[in-house]
Amino acid sequence: MKLLISNATTSTHLLGEDSDQEVTINLVITNSIISEISIRPIVGEFDQIIDAKGLFLSPGFVDPQVHFREPGMEYKEDIESGSKAAAKGGFTQVISMPNTTPVADTPPVIANMKQRSQDVGICKVHPTGSLSIGLAGKSITDFKALKGAGAVAITDDGKGVQSDALFKLALTLAKDVNLPILDHAEDESLSAGGSIHRGKISQKYNVKGIAADSESIHIERGCNLAKETGAHYHALHVSTKKSIDAIKQAKSSGVKVTAEVSPHHLLLCDEDIAVKSDGSLDANWKMNPPLRSRQDMLACQQALIDGTFDAIATDHAPHSPDEKSLPIELAPFGIIGLETAFPLIYSYFVKTQQLTLARCVDLMSKQAGELFGIQCGRLLIGACADICLLDLSTPFTVDDSYFASKSNNSPFKEFALYGKPVLTINSGKIVYQE
Repeated sequence: MKLLISNATTSTHLLGEDSDQEVTINLVITNSIISEISIRPIVGEFDQIIDAKGLFLSPGFVDPQVHFREPGMEYKEDIESGSKAAAKGGFTQVISMPNTTPVADTPPVIANMKQRSQDVGICKVHPTGSLSIGLAGKSITDFKALKGAGAVAITDDGKGVQSDALFKLALTLAKDVNLPILDHAEDESLSAGGSIHRGKISQKYNVKGIAADSESIHIERGCNLAKETGAHYHALHVSTKKSIDAIKQAKSSGVKVTAEVSPHHLLLCDEDIAVKSDGSLDANWKMNPPLRSRQDMLACQQALIDGTFDAIATDHAPHSPDEKSLPIELAPFGIIGLETAFPLIYSYFVKTQQLTLARCVDLMSKQAGELFGIQCGRLLIGACADICLLDLSTPFTVDDSYFASKSNNSPFKEFALYGKPVLTINSGKIVYQE
């Protein structure tokens, strides 16, 4: 298979140069590899030619945190439907969390997830292994065996590790096998079964709130233990100013700490939660960690702009409409995000000139991949042909029909955005085309 993409716009930065200038290129993919790149017309015999005039050529995106629900909860999402959602969002690689049924706490579960992803062939799914057996926070799993089966990180995402001693042991053991620990930072004595952020909105609607310190206390713990053990500590879906302050301090001290932020914590706060016609809060705006205060949201924005965050993660968490139609206290945590992630960041940070387009792409590809030792994010001859084409100039509106996921639990419906992915290629194969 030989494919020519002609007349595409890209950045010299994404071509591996020190500069960041817009350039028009032609790119050839032979089988699964980028075989030629030129600013001059390329002639020859091709199985397919795609005229990309007016479109931006980007490396495929990498999502550090998704929930594809397979095995065990395929009615919400499975690896095939999740991969389709990823491809529609321009993602060619994702890191999947272990809170499946059964939990990804043994090598066979990890190996089966990896094989299933390869069989589907739409998006590369890199599984993580659970930190504790059954996500119960009591006993450590076999990190070496999980890594051998294909796990790229260790995490109990979905639950915070409550035991300081167990978390310290996990960091020590993860360092021995050269894997990062991904921390869902939640002190359950402070989150205490809440549904939304503890603040004026939770008080107004008489909904039990989740204290902001429930996150920051565990992130402070993680930073301190990373310094003590020398392990790689990664803070998942950071949402509070105090958490950001702890991460900044640890990084300035040379501790091996990285962090990610999600589009919803950058663009929404608890004051934005939609109210249904019956006067109750809409559970499509319920996620964990919850939408925080406006001050926290603005701190997340600043941390993205100043480089504190290492990557952008969707925390794609599908649930059925029936589940999300429940009262907010009873509905599950989580929203989807793969299809809207790049358009949101492009519309609200690149178009407003707070981030360059090249830096945005790095946060969603090269830098995200580096967290897990995944080489990606550059358009180079000899590199794997994981790429996407983006329409940066045509506005579109998000609605239920836009999603490729099995679920549609998103707070971003009716948002008018720019930056729609229109074609995604995974290992030289077209896996999504508008």
